[in-house]
Amino acid sequence: MMAAGYVQKVVFEHDGVFIRPNGDEDSMEQDVLISGTLRIVDKDGDIMVDYRPLEDTVDISNMQCAGKDSSSVVQWSQGPADRTQQLETQHSYETEWDMVNAVSFKKKPCANGDGTLNHSHERSRWVLTVSISDLRSVTVRTQGWSVLTFKLKDCSTNLPALHFHQGGSREFLDSLRRFALLTECPDDDQCLMVNTPNKALSQSFENLLDDNNFGIIHQKLRKDPYVTTLGGFSKVTNYIFDAFRGTEEQHQRPPEEVPDLLGEVIPGLEINQQAEPGFEVITRIDLGVRPQVMRAEPLSMEDWIKHQDLDGSMVRTSQLKQNIFRGGLSHAVRKEAWKFLLGYFPWDSSLEDRKFLQRQKTDEYFRMKLQWKSVSEEQEKRNSRLRDYRSLIEKDVNRTDRTNRFYEGIDNPGLVLLHDILMTYCMYDFDLGYVQGMSDLLSPILYVMENEVDAFWCFVSFMDQVHQNFEEQMQGMKTQLIHLSSLLRLLDVSFWNYLESQDSGFLYFCFRWLLIRFKRELSFQDVLRLWEVMWTALPCQNFHLLICCSILDSEKRKIMEENYGFNEILKHINELSMKLDIEEILQKAEGISLQLRSCKDLPDSITDILGFSAEECGSDLRDAGSPAPPTAPPPVSQRQDTCSNVHGHLRDSSSHNKVAFIS
Repeated sequence: MMAAGYVQKVVFEHDGVFIRPNGDEDSMEQDVLISGTLRIVDKDGDIMVDYRPLEDTVDISNMQCAGKDSSSVVQWSQGPADRTQQLETQHSYETEWDMVNAVSFKKKPCANGDGTLNHSHERSRWVLTVSISDLRSVTVRTQGWSVLTFKLKDCSTNLPALHFHQGGSREFLDSLRRFALLTECPDDDQCLMVNTPNKALSQSFENLLDDNNFGIIHQKLRKDPYVTTLGGFSKVTNYIFDAFRGTEEQHQRPPEEVPDLLGEVIPGLEINQQAEPGFEVITRIDLGVRPQVMRAEPLSMEDWIKHQDLDGSMVRTSQLKQNIFRGGLSHAVRKEAWKFLLGYFPWDSSLEDRKFLQRQKTDEYFRMKLQWKSVSEEQEKRNSRLRDYRSLIEKDVNRTDRTNRFYEGIDNPGLVLLHDILMTYCMYDFDLGYVQGMSDLLSPILYVMENEVDAFWCFVSFMDQVHQNFEEQMQGMKTQLIHLSSLLRLLDVSFWNYLESQDSGFLYFCFRWLLIRFKRELSFQDVLRLWEVMWTALPCQNFHLLICCSILDSEKRKIMEENYGFNEILKHINELSMKLDIEEILQKAEGISLQLRSCKDLPDSITDILGFSAEECGSDLRDAGSPAPPTAPPPVSQRQDTCSNVHGHLRDSSSHNKVAFIS
């Protein structure tokens, strides 16, 4: 029976999972195997692991609980004619219903009518329903197939082992990781400890980082198929979950130990907290007024043609890039202009040069494509990396931009091209291969190019820019997070201090922004606009970091006034997706660039991050050879906030990369 308004959603389902009712896990007798279906079910927000024998129907009012203070249920009963007899366990729980608390349980002895325990050997029918919040651990063993055994918290009841004779254990654990953190037990490498965060964090974190929304999971970083991902990104998520484990697992480190903890989580990711010998103390930085800039109209095809000479070479490219930075491109120009912006076509190449280059690149592309196309099934069975790449690509392609007309529907040719280009990239860079998230970077390029070969080589150029983001050590992500934290601290030390007080000073909530260049934060058309602006490499190096600062600057008041904590910040940033105004963001980011460039006392580390030369700092932007935007003075109400940022900082005279700030 089911109460009114009760909602149940199946998020994972796999048939052909077996149990052995007699509990003899070493027995190979097939007559003691019972086959059933294993599911992960969302029951009104409570995530349950549910196992049912084939053709089994259960009246929930008759179920017996093996959990504690939850809706976890285990039924070990005889046939349908007698659901009162319990099989080989000392205790069970009886269910009590009330309309306020839904379900409560109390322990009762498990006995036959004569008071003795039931030890019937008749074939049993089993039902297992366990809330993941009641799980303590999952033990994974292999004996020709995978065997999973659950252990509950505060319960001595032994649950039946689940035998995956037909595969599926890996997919089950991957689905379970969407709702719980699985960590290897220090004393037993076959045992995974199960930790679940509070419901609010679970929801916000799932929305931000799960497979459906992003899921950058490095398959090659897995110790084995059954252990939680060990790559840098998952280590970040482990830290986030660790910070909010339930009261049973409270072991947060003191604030002063957080930098050490993060250094352990991601080696090399550290921001200096203290002054060091040899650092020069500077007590004041006046950033000056942040100018407001105006955006222009997108570059038209007519304007694009004006920058071509008779042989098709591009002329006045500096001015052309400035125009693109200022307003982006009309869609009709993108197919041609992106090839130049991404470096597929040299700016000084003639039309004939480009035709010759395309013929060369077409031959090279199809030679690489033939390599994976000609791999037989027998060969692929002995190439686990290629199998893993293909599996990940097929999974991601089927869920990449499916609402876009170019990729929607079944058997869409756009999906075939997306798949083939990503597989060919594995041949181009087999060491990196495919990592989840790369399909997000390819999708807009293929949409614009509408050509397999051109899209591939433009994608190669884009990947050259962001390659370090996806490498095993994820050094690119470490460096960007450090740089972003340094920039934000310089621009607004009070906001940075607030984030630091909420264990958010390392800005991990910006991880997805940086990794796939805001692809999941903006509408598809806004992504096209943003990327072409960033590809001009104007107005400074690492302009995408200033875009992050621009977004955070717009959100800081709400975050601070609402006194958001770690979980609320994560949730708030995630919910900005598809709500951002790209033109407003670009205006503010350019204004920040102008403000910093005009600062005479900019720390050396910041000039290095943004690529400013010593001559540029303190000068007007148009004197530095960058686009001279139409500017307007900020409103009076904003001048006090943006005029200056006065705080102490340390400058290292020997190393530009090591700078600490003190407020």
